[in-house]
Amino acid sequence: MPAHYPIFQTEYARMFSFLKKTPATPAPKSWLARLADGLARTGGQLSALLVPGGKIDDELYEELETVLIGADVGMDAARRLLADVRLQVKEQRLSDAGQLRQALAQALLKLLAPLAQPLQTERHQPFVIMLCGVNGAGKTTSIGKLARHFQNQGKSVLLAAGDTFRAAAREQLIEWGKRNDVTVIAQQTCPEQGRRGGDAAAVIFDAVQAAQARGIDIVLADTAGRLTTQAHLMEEIKKVKRVIAKVMPDAPHEILLVLDANTGQNALSQVKAFDAALGVTGLVLTKLDGTAKGGVIAAIAGAQPIPVRFIGVGEGLDDLKPFVAEEFVSALLGLEA
Repeated sequence: MPAHYPIFQTEYARMFSFLKKTPATPAPKSWLARLADGLARTGGQLSALLVPGGKIDDELYEELETVLIGADVGMDAARRLLADVRLQVKEQRLSDAGQLRQALAQALLKLLAPLAQPLQTERHQPFVIMLCGVNGAGKTTSIGKLARHFQNQGKSVLLAAGDTFRAAAREQLIEWGKRNDVTVIAQQTCPEQGRRGGDAAAVIFDAVQAAQARGIDIVLADTAGRLTTQAHLMEEIKKVKRVIAKVMPDAPHEILLVLDANTGQNALSQVKAFDAALGVTGLVLTKLDGTAKGGVIAAIAGAQPIPVRFIGVGEGLDDLKPFVAEEFVSALLGLEA
């Protein structure tokens, strides 16, 4: 081997070392950035409309109303927001279309702020939370994320696999339990019977009893998804609520309705139906990282103002956060948080 070979080899390695470098991993986006990305569809439309230097006139108000309705705000809430904006324009003598963005932000914040009411779980032990909603809204996934949220607060959690109808629901919740290292109370089944149509009320009853005996802080009770038009299933979930009260008279302490943000105005009809059946005390709005337009929160605030406890923007364990009205409005309108 020539004497200069090691030097050549070293120089060769240095020259082409860039080929072996692993591309830098992009820094993960913040929660607010991901929320803004999820709501960019609406924010982009508003940015294109409320251009600095533009004229404020009836045509602009009509276009703004169209954008708001298209963003799932709904007719009633859109008109309420525009009435507030018009009042601000008159009182503050605004003349530039770009100034309407902040006026709309103030109107939205006034509408949504009453919905931002964090859960107060210290009032009871265990604090029993029952989750409900239509098929595919994300109840079981939300339970896993809520378990992580409460664990991060230093609370002990127990899960109740009350969805005895969907074949994979029990296994899915058990998997979430493993990921969070929490106990799951589930129905024991035999192969001949399968898992469909079991007694959800009995499972949740046992879970609450177990939580009482073990000194658990939070019980998260899953239930089967059901359409609001399925009268017999709506009656079944009423039974679940009654049975929980038998083991703990003031429970469930929270009834969370899980809503898919992508269902738009249909989410409002779900709120009305489940509230009439159960007395819903809080909402969880999921999938805001998809194609959601986001305005349905304003529609709910105007027609059925039930607190929005949590919103979700992803599939990770930490992707469900308490609803903060100021953050949501800033993300929706593309403002600085």
